[in-house]
Parts: sequence; structure tokens; C-alpha cells
Amino acid sequence: MSLWNPDADHALRVLHDVPGGDPAADLMGGIRLLSDVRDGLAPATLRLYRPDPTMAFGQRDVRLPGYELAVEKSREHGFAPVVRKAGGRAAAYHRGTVILDHVEPAGEAMLGHQQRFQVLGELYAGALRRGGIDARVGAIPGEYCPGDFSVHGLPGEPSPTRHAVKLVGTAQRVISGAWLFSSVFVIEDSAPIRAVLDDVYQAMEIEMDPASVGAADDLVPGYTVELFTEHLLAEYALHAGVLGG
Repeated sequence: MSLWNPDADHALRVLHDVPGGDPAADLMGGIRLLSDVRDGLAPATLRLYRPDPTMAFGQRDVRLPGYELAVEKSREHGFAPVVRKAGGRAAAYHRGTVILDHVEPAGEAMLGHQQRFQVLGELYAGALRRGGIDARVGAIPGEYCPGDFSVHGLPGEPSPTRHAVKLVGTAQRVISGAWLFSSVFVIEDSAPIRAVLDDVYQAMEIEMDPASVGAADDLVPGYTVELFTEHLLAEYALHAGVLGG
């Protein structure tokens, strides 16, 4: 039993994946894992990887008049454009981020759909707090790919010129027999992400405040992907068995 899956009686395998040079294929890795878990070919899994520079568009973005221009802007910044199957708006990531695909079997996968957003969002905020970051769950004004259960970080010294920044975006895909909870954690080097998102959102004529784009190391200098990964798995281990971390 876990906070996010009351029927669970299994541990979570940790899979540290390596990008294969094809961001679309890397993105589809989570979808393949979802099918494998449903079919009993793979156990409940936490799949972690540091992606190559990618601009992941949402399904709604593709229908916008400015989508093709946004794709061009992504490429100009060196971010490969892909379209993800999970919901949301455009999100950017690179080697300074961590992607987590949390996949579990479930007889009634839609049950607890909304609760997973809240519970796992709080877990991810707890992982960031281990690194000294004032992390909280909830949307912030002007954020990219907005969501009620985004995780944001607050600066150590509140100031009119210092803003809360989005650090974690989450999305979910549910099929009969299993669910995939996919998250992007922005840990290092926010400047390229901020620049590409600004151009992409302007191209699609979607309001977005570039000041809302940040990384964990903007708030705690020196914080690294490696350290965050340790904190994340330690937080998971409080609530479930973790194998191979």
C-alpha cells in the first residue's frame, strides 16, 4: 500500500535510462513501459533519465496557427520538437533536467487519478525541500504548461523583483490496467529553457511570463541533478519499497 496506490503490494524498480539520441523515441519509452507493465512484462517502475534538449508540445498546441513557427523557434534554439501523448502545453527540457516516468499496474487505473497529482506533487516538493528549496505545490501566475499541481520554488528572500519559479511539471496517462505519471524536474541551467519557451509561447500567442521559468540551482546555487536524484529516491523510499536505486 502506498499514498498514491492504496491497492499496491509491490516495490518500485528503479531504471536509470540513457537517452538514445532520438528525443521522440525517448519520450515513447514511457508509453512502451506503460504497455509492458499492463501486460505483466515489466514490474512497477520508476524510469529516470536526463534528456537531450527537447521541446515537448501538447496535443492542443498542434492545432494552433502559430505551431509551425513554434517548431522552427525550437529548432533554432537547438531543442528537438516532439508531440507528447500526455496532456498539457509545451514544456522544454535538457540535460540539466530529470524526467521521471512512474508506471504502476492498477485494476481500476482511473480511480485515484486526481489524487495522484496531489500526493505525488507533495512528494516531489518534499524531495526538493531536502535540498534546502522552499518548494510548494500549486500553479503560479504566468507559468508555462500551467497545472494546478505544478511544483514551484520560492526565493529565500522575498522581493518584488524575485519571483516564484516553476520547477516540476506533471502529466498523466491512464490505460486499462496501468497508469503512467510523467514528471519533468528542472534542476540546472534554466537560461536556455527560459529563452526557448519565451520564443515558442510568443509564436503560439499563448501568454507566459519568462520570469516564472527557473531551475532548482537558481534558488540553491550548486544544487545538482545527481543530488536531486538521491533526494527523490529517498523521498520515495519513505512510502514504498525501492529496488535498484
